[in-house]
Amino acid sequence: MFGSRWRIEAKFRNGPVEDGDSLPMNRILILFAHPAYQSSRANRHMVAAVRDLEGVMFRDLYELYPDFTIDVVEEQRLLVAHDVIVFHHPFYWYSCPALLKEWMDLVLEHGFAYGKGGAALEGKRLITVTTTGGSRDAYHREGHNHFEIQDFLAPFEQAANLCGMRYLPPYVVHEANRSSIEDMQRHAVGYRSVIEGLRDGTLDFLKVRSGAYLNEAVEEQTDA
Repeated sequence: MFGSRWRIEAKFRNGPVEDGDSLPMNRILILFAHPAYQSSRANRHMVAAVRDLEGVMFRDLYELYPDFTIDVVEEQRLLVAHDVIVFHHPFYWYSCPALLKEWMDLVLEHGFAYGKGGAALEGKRLITVTTTGGSRDAYHREGHNHFEIQDFLAPFEQAANLCGMRYLPPYVVHEANRSSIEDMQRHAVGYRSVIEGLRDGTLDFLKVRSGAYLNEAVEEQTDA
């Protein structure tokens, strides 16, 4: 069904891009999934910082699909039309909220995103932006959660690999429930800088990919 049409569009849009290359004015698609958005102070600050940026399409999945009836054709069309895909969600039970998982199950179809003829997403970049109540110290082998946060996010990275996408380190906000207003504003500014850097092609992708968190790589690049 998808086959050659999606493959041609994807290759035309993305081309043979290497990680060190810059792609001016990448189109950004932020897929935001938070079932209790209004009660999340950290996410309200972060969303406000990016949702109206030029070149950015922000989609609140719980607002669009309260009954979980996802418009697969429209979601696939938007994926093809954008260069960078952002999964923005709270860290629920070491993963994402149910609607984002449902979105992945339905939208990333065989023949579209992977498998025979499934080359629509090749060359695009995928990042996870997430907020968690736990401290960073809680996410390591000797910590409360026994694993690093990258271990819990491995299914997203492997999904990107399967779809031929380039997965970047996550942007993680720890201790979101206990953050001060100043901390939340700082995280929001950092998030905006990440999105602008991805959009404008100003991030050093080789450096970014070598770090644990996208936050840190962007902060180091800004300070340099």
